[in-house]
Amino acid sequence: MTAGVSAPAFLRFLDGWRITAFGIALLVVIPLVVVLSSLLHPEEELWRHLLEYVLPDLLSNTFKLALGVSLGVTLLGVSLAWLTAVCEFPGRRFFSWALLLPLAMPAYVTAFVYVGLLDFTGPIQTGLREMLGGPIPFPPIRSAGGVILVMSLALYPYVYLLARNAFQTQGQRAIEAAQSLGYSRRAGFFKVALPMARPWIMAGLMLALMETLADFGTVSIFNYDTFTTAIYKTWFGMFSLRGASQLASVLIVLVFALIVAEQVSRRGLRFTQAGRHSEVRRIVLGGVAAWSASALAVGVLLLAFVLPAGQVLIWASRVFAQDFDARYIEFLWHSLLLGGLAATLAVVVALALSYARRHRDDGLTRLSVRLATLGYAVPGPVLAVGIVIPLAWVDQQWISFAKNWLGFDAGLLLQGTLLVMLPAYLTRFLAVGFNPVDSAMQRITRSLDETSRSFGLTGVAMLRRVHLPMLRGGLLSAAALVFVDVMKEMPITLMTRPFGWDTLAVRIFEMTSEGEWERAALPSVALVLAGLIPIFLLIRNSDSDSTTVC
Repeated sequence: MTAGVSAPAFLRFLDGWRITAFGIALLVVIPLVVVLSSLLHPEEELWRHLLEYVLPDLLSNTFKLALGVSLGVTLLGVSLAWLTAVCEFPGRRFFSWALLLPLAMPAYVTAFVYVGLLDFTGPIQTGLREMLGGPIPFPPIRSAGGVILVMSLALYPYVYLLARNAFQTQGQRAIEAAQSLGYSRRAGFFKVALPMARPWIMAGLMLALMETLADFGTVSIFNYDTFTTAIYKTWFGMFSLRGASQLASVLIVLVFALIVAEQVSRRGLRFTQAGRHSEVRRIVLGGVAAWSASALAVGVLLLAFVLPAGQVLIWASRVFAQDFDARYIEFLWHSLLLGGLAATLAVVVALALSYARRHRDDGLTRLSVRLATLGYAVPGPVLAVGIVIPLAWVDQQWISFAKNWLGFDAGLLLQGTLLVMLPAYLTRFLAVGFNPVDSAMQRITRSLDETSRSFGLTGVAMLRRVHLPMLRGGLLSAAALVFVDVMKEMPITLMTRPFGWDTLAVRIFEMTSEGEWERAALPSVALVLAGLIPIFLLIRNSDSDSTTVC
């Protein structure tokens, strides 16, 4: 084929839809490339300092945290999922949805509640010392165990939600199949039902681990150093953006290694699942077993949601009269504005990405979609560093151009504006918006498009009159999920916001940094209420749980 023929063919291949998907993918790839490129130009003195004083503790703390949270969320999530999906016990129907409520509670809110209650100067230890008349042995809450406990309580719903879906479809039938092979009910759970649910459990565990590695607020409250806190301290404490980039590159490598390890662990395995039956026969628990199941569900719900939410409300009521002023209107307005702008941007981009895959479902487009939705696995501080570095370079070029060619001293053009924050939010949460939009798009058949064209509807007209009404539920779900995530997001907001642009999450960070737990409760109430939005969406969209008892 001649060059004159191949060039037009290449141009036809790179049509508008493929370019759109590829361009969106670049939004995620560029920050990662910027951060990883810092490894190509290591500073010997900086790395000597990191290797000697910083990295050993960070790696040790991160490993302990990841391992502890993995065990915690798996134990809680799988056990509760099995009980509510397959067994019958008092309160099961209530707990099946109530155990999702901790998703509405930001982990850093749960963290400062427990630190405020259980610290040495907190009311519980102080009351016990007064009651017993002296010092008491009490495990320190500001420890690796304390962080692991709080994050396990905050993140177990990721495993619970997906594992419960798996057990609902095959749990009791798997036990019956195991019993037909001579296994006991207990052995059937471990040898048949649990291995069959492994893909769902691992998917939930991966989400929990990604949140653990990306967490900033919780570990900072516990003074537990991880890569996220080290990146923040290096940037804003040592004023070294290059050093923060070096640490961010190590964190990216760890995250990608985790993703690859999970994919390799599933290589060669095959899983099948029967369709959902109209009836699911449950294992009826009686006596001690039934009340033990109820006690476990009650205990987890109390510790993970009821106690933190109740304490936040108590503290907020104490300080409302003297602490609430016009500043809180500003905090709320900034949070709502950022959440609304980011949600709108994410939904528009997600719709464009889904349309691109619908019209050009080839290898390049699928790869672009995969890259574009990779940002959710990237911690917020990494994205903040990866976006600020190229924008700082643009600002420097602008300042130099204005001085040398225009004859005046210009200020920063991009840094310190929302133009830094919104791309970071979009990169981080595009996957959150894309999944419900694309799921809704998949339910629109190709034949409907052909019918619309026969009536003269094409392009924008088809989108406006046919697709958008059918996508409304997915678009609203996507907007709500992104809106809530942005309102709760702490590291990106903290590291990229314009000067004085404080939000509810930033206010919580400032108050918890000073140990002002009661004053941190007031903005927390608003975030918890906002966090209930996706929970209600999950409950509303979940399948009906019609069951019969065997």
